[in-house]
Amino acid sequence: MGPARTALHTALAARLGHAVPVVPVGATDAAATLGDRGAPDPWAADRPGARVHLTASAVLIGPWGGDGTAPACGHCLAMRWQRLRSRSERDALETGGPDGPRPAGVWPLFTDHAYDAVAALCRALLDGPGAEPPATTAADRALPQVTRLDLTTLQVRTYPLLADPLCPGCAPPPAPAGPRPLFLAPRPKPDPDGYRLRPASSYPVPEEALANPVCGVLGGGTWTDVTSPTTAPVAGSVFVRGYAGLNDVTWSGQENAFSTSRTLAFLEGLERYAGTHRRGRATPVTGSFDELRADALDPAVCGFYDPRTYRDDPLVDPFDPDRAIPWEWGWSLRDDRPVLVPSRLVYYSAGLAADNFVFECSNGCAIGGGLEEAVLGGLLELVERDAFLNAWYGGARLTEIDLATVGGRATPAMAERAALQGYDVHVLDNRIDLAVPVVTALAVRRDGGPGTLSFAAAASLDPRAAVEGALSEVLTYIPHLSRQTEERRGELEAMADDFGLVRHLKDHAQLYGLPRMAEHARTYLRPLAVRPFGEVYRDWEATGRPRTGDLRDDLRAVIGELARAGHDVIAVDQTTPEQERMGLSTVATLVPGLLPIDFGWNRQRAPLMPRLRTALRRGGHRATDLAGDEIRMVPHPFP
Repeated sequence: MGPARTALHTALAARLGHAVPVVPVGATDAAATLGDRGAPDPWAADRPGARVHLTASAVLIGPWGGDGTAPACGHCLAMRWQRLRSRSERDALETGGPDGPRPAGVWPLFTDHAYDAVAALCRALLDGPGAEPPATTAADRALPQVTRLDLTTLQVRTYPLLADPLCPGCAPPPAPAGPRPLFLAPRPKPDPDGYRLRPASSYPVPEEALANPVCGVLGGGTWTDVTSPTTAPVAGSVFVRGYAGLNDVTWSGQENAFSTSRTLAFLEGLERYAGTHRRGRATPVTGSFDELRADALDPAVCGFYDPRTYRDDPLVDPFDPDRAIPWEWGWSLRDDRPVLVPSRLVYYSAGLAADNFVFECSNGCAIGGGLEEAVLGGLLELVERDAFLNAWYGGARLTEIDLATVGGRATPAMAERAALQGYDVHVLDNRIDLAVPVVTALAVRRDGGPGTLSFAAAASLDPRAAVEGALSEVLTYIPHLSRQTEERRGELEAMADDFGLVRHLKDHAQLYGLPRMAEHARTYLRPLAVRPFGEVYRDWEATGRPRTGDLRDDLRAVIGELARAGHDVIAVDQTTPEQERMGLSTVATLVPGLLPIDFGWNRQRAPLMPRLRTALRRGGHRATDLAGDEIRMVPHPFP
């Protein structure tokens, strides 16, 4: 890399008549300043101001252009570029030891016409007024741009660049120390029966900056499954470094139109981006629970694993109240006071060896057009997963909703699409002891073949939206379940014999593609009753559902329902600088004591928690508390 960099620097100086700094990208860890990992970056001082960057196969020119409202530097570019590399390349750069990766030869190889092309681009983009960005949306055109010259084909492509909030030079100033009160403001809704302040498509989301192969915030691109016979899926993914290595984080939208799915996919990607690591202005508080207990949430209330897990799993250790760990300031919406929450429960890909007492996931994280909208979405997700787990582990028989009585056009259309794939779909009222509508959808393959069962769930203050949401989710999975079951048949059969082999998120849902696993779901296949939609939700629609037209009242209704059940409601602001620019907010919500969703049979907290024993009785599903030997100790099928 050194000789190629020197040669390019010399060639540009000769052609342009002045020196142009050139820095390599991909030869060392551009994010080495963020922690003790990899080799030191020898170009760290030059990287922020550099506008010509050399990779193994291309020259990147920029940042250039933009309207000045969101400046970004060369260090931002290098960090964004590095996060899009393959697993092996990232591991080599970020964990390859003090000397970093070693080149296999002299690279890249330049020709005179390649030097000429780089010089021509520098003149056009850096020395003059600049070119017009090719991006199609105003949100993307307003950003600084990066132009990539492919050294093999001389193909030129330009992409928008969002500043990286972890960049040492472009990071926003830290927030003042201490908690920030979270005030719930009035939020008049355009539709009294809706729960979004604005259409998802109305936010200035720079989609090209979020997904492109050079500096995409959320990944190198998106893929659209035009062959899907049930929904219109759009998805993307990126590797995120967590405490257990690099994880493939996927984000997606599954609606009935590709344009809607694409918008929702980007919003989910932004939510995951905020929830995997701290990227905002907040600074964690470090201390032990014993030191901070006056202000701190006791993590035991959120659940721990079985002692055998801590004994046998090398990635987790028991919680130690005397050990210093990082904490985040949250706000109790029930008690209107600040609360310290373990960082491990807020940022689910971050973590230290000191706080590895649990593996958390995105449960309860949500994005919205304001804190109120985001908090409502997060709480509904927590209620949904809690209800699903109570019914599953508690072996509850639920009431099925007659799909023919739901009304609207979406439900019968989705049922017909499932039928064309050989599945019957059922929806069940999954409320346990909370009044908020929760629906579980179950798709059953008619002939009992591989891909036998598929589950999904949704919660909403609008019960029809909950039905449609659960159906949309389950329809996304069924076209692929038979193939996935056959491809992994041997693995899945082994899991059915030994639940300890269920270790990953995908294992839970795919296990129920096996026909033999249907016996464990017999309570869902034999519902308590089948009732009309209007009858199931008559009381909720008459007296439970708020009708004020203010989203704050909807949120307060959910908070009140949880508080009456004995639970605190905590929100932690995860909003990143990029999201602030788009008018979006992201939060992590926590309701200590609700059953948390976990993946991996050895890492299940729900079967050990007090709520599992009492919730079914409180909700009128049984006369007594659940005894230990009555728990359905079978991996849940939640996807």
